Amino acid sequence: MPHITERSAKMVTEQPVVVGIDIGTTKVCTLVGREEAPGQLRILGMGVEPSQGIKKGVVVDLAAASLAVKKSIEKAERTSGMEINSALVSLAGAQISSTNSTGVVGVSGRVIDQDDIYRAIESARAVPIPHNREIIHVIHRGFNVDGQEGIRMPIGMHGYRLEVETHIITASSASTENLRQCVGASGVEVSQFVLNPLASAEVVLTETERQMGVLVCDIGGGTTDIALYVNGDVWFTAVLAVGGNHITSDIAQGLRLPMSQAEEVKLQHGYAIEADVDERESFQIRPFGEENYTQISRSDLAHIIEARAEEILSLVLQEIKRSGYDGLLPAGIVLTGGSSLLPGLRQLANRLFNVPVRIGKPEGLIGMADRLDSPAFSTSVGLLKWAMLYNEFIPPETHKGVGIQLPGNSQAWETLKEWLRRLLP
Repeated sequence: MPHITERSAKMVTEQPVVVGIDIGTTKVCTLVGREEAPGQLRILGMGVEPSQGIKKGVVVDLAAASLAVKKSIEKAERTSGMEINSALVSLAGAQISSTNSTGVVGVSGRVIDQDDIYRAIESARAVPIPHNREIIHVIHRGFNVDGQEGIRMPIGMHGYRLEVETHIITASSASTENLRQCVGASGVEVSQFVLNPLASAEVVLTETERQMGVLVCDIGGGTTDIALYVNGDVWFTAVLAVGGNHITSDIAQGLRLPMSQAEEVKLQHGYAIEADVDERESFQIRPFGEENYTQISRSDLAHIIEARAEEILSLVLQEIKRSGYDGLLPAGIVLTGGSSLLPGLRQLANRLFNVPVRIGKPEGLIGMADRLDSPAFSTSVGLLKWAMLYNEFIPPETHKGVGIQLPGNSQAWETLKEWLRRLLP
């Protein structure tokens, strides 16, 4: 399970220390944290390093990616004063796919217990999967007991036949193995992979939004990851191989600038809606091959940005319609990820989707909280939230979270029910 070794034997902690490594196209972020109180997370260590060798969430240069991950881990170890042994790792990229499956079992003792739930979920896992793919998450969407539908948690109920509907997320075995090697090169074991939007949802969504129906849209540098929640559970997930770097690339080509300068122009002068920009506003750049600076209208820049931003959001809308749940989002859309900070993007999304849209970021943090007060770190902090549940219930000898340690008190039972209800890897 995710843990660290403390270099000082004097330091005694009541709550376990957890580690998450967010390996993105733009940055690698390693966080070390501990739960101080319910809903409050203390950040003990942090290491952020520019990402190398990662493109659209996939490793394209193993050596460069491994070096970036190693530097990030070393920074987190220095700031926390602890040695990292294992961690939860984020996962994205076009290699992600999902399917729905139903598992059915007979109830042996007439009263449903946790073993019956495990057997039902294992039954749902038994779907044909190509040899080059592996299961990352099995997410239950509801239970059916003797024909009675819509049951959230059946433990303790009487019945003879238990049925569970699940959403199964799979990934390319080669891609996950490459990520595992990147992390393993630093002597750190990957305890569990977590899909980006599921990690982000842990810190940006409220329980009310989950119940009503909401979409998490995590727009990163290389990918846009979405997860749709209905009745408190995940109903649909998708990863699109397009993100903020594509906007930067368009600016670089349209204004004939190096990528680094195009990114700077996007951050300083960018806006996602051309009509909202004053045509009289301008700024100076020096394009390739030019000795002198050139004056560029800010509305021209917004024209370039709006075209790509609208395309990204249109692809998200297309995925929502393909899922069949486009009418089930009364709570709207929560944008997060580094690219969600682009000025005007929230208004553009609101106009395109015609639902409430807000920007989500990590909250309830103490210790280094000011450095993580940004949507760019939603996945990173979400991994720690996920790790706290994983650390509490997944025994270390169990691989990929197939089994769960049984808690010994009522409060722990409530947490277990929440874990089973939310997501079971």
